[in-house]
Amino acid sequence: MNLKIISSGLLTTIQDLGRHGYQKDGIIVSGAMDTFALRAANLLVGNEDTEAGIEVTLMGPKILFEDRQLIAITGADLSPMIDGEPVKVWRPLCVEAGSLLEFGSPKSGCRAYIAVAGGFDLPKLMGSASTYLQAGLGGLHGKALQVGDTLPCRDLPKKMEPFLHNLSSDKNQRAQTSWSVDSSLYFNYEEPQPIRVLKGPEYGLFSPQSQQDFWRMAYQVTAQSDRMGYRLLGTRLSLNERAELISSAVTFGTVQVPAEGNPIVLMADHQTTGGYPRIAQVITADFSKLAQLSPRNKLRFKEVTLEDAQALYIRQEKNLEKIKGALQFKTNT
Repeated sequence: MNLKIISSGLLTTIQDLGRHGYQKDGIIVSGAMDTFALRAANLLVGNEDTEAGIEVTLMGPKILFEDRQLIAITGADLSPMIDGEPVKVWRPLCVEAGSLLEFGSPKSGCRAYIAVAGGFDLPKLMGSASTYLQAGLGGLHGKALQVGDTLPCRDLPKKMEPFLHNLSSDKNQRAQTSWSVDSSLYFNYEEPQPIRVLKGPEYGLFSPQSQQDFWRMAYQVTAQSDRMGYRLLGTRLSLNERAELISSAVTFGTVQVPAEGNPIVLMADHQTTGGYPRIAQVITADFSKLAQLSPRNKLRFKEVTLEDAQALYIRQEKNLEKIKGALQFKTNT
């Protein structure tokens, strides 16, 4: 069972939840930019939420299905179509053998995720199939998916066979369910997007004016942004006085401020340490919001407490459990 890449799109890679436990050795975590969307896609097709999927950025690929597959597309709405017919996101879809999945113009968000029931039959490196492009690790040959690539898929899990059979025979639904994930479980795309953060370790080093500006002003995501980090454009921030900092640990969502004053938000392919002052840390529950921002989109930082951040993270995890429970009910698995 295979998928064949007919057109590669802007940036299409294999990603899972990343390589954990190796940062002390200088190996980055990598993984999906929007882990909530990837995990939800896997749950919608009966997979464990840790399975690898396809991450699609803005301009999607064209993918030929050599066999019938049960899939889900979550995250951004990049106008997916199967054989020229629009299909909806955040729900299970049946794709018949010989069908072509392609994407049109982005409607909302930046990154979409494609999960296949059973998952992709790809080797894992240090416990992960995620693609890290700079080092040529993981995924399919350590590269972004290219024209002519073939992705091997595992067999459909037996527990999902009745569900797929019923879905494929329902011609009125165009082989997609009439139900989907409740839209209240994932964020909207308002702008400027509110991004919730905790104060960073070096917040107190910034001038009082810069501290005020950080909360008051909106920042724009620039074109010089990628999976490693988002460079922001807005009111420049400065320290009270020049400070020499040693390199310290950084993580997904760390907001650093280089000497020129415009913040950088670190993303999935971030380095393991950094020497710029850390003014803030994005909370885990808002990583998906960051991942779905495109160049020219605007964001605004909002301070929350550690207790708020923990509660929001727990709520997000409960939302994923709701999706899993709802699917079990719908499929009787």
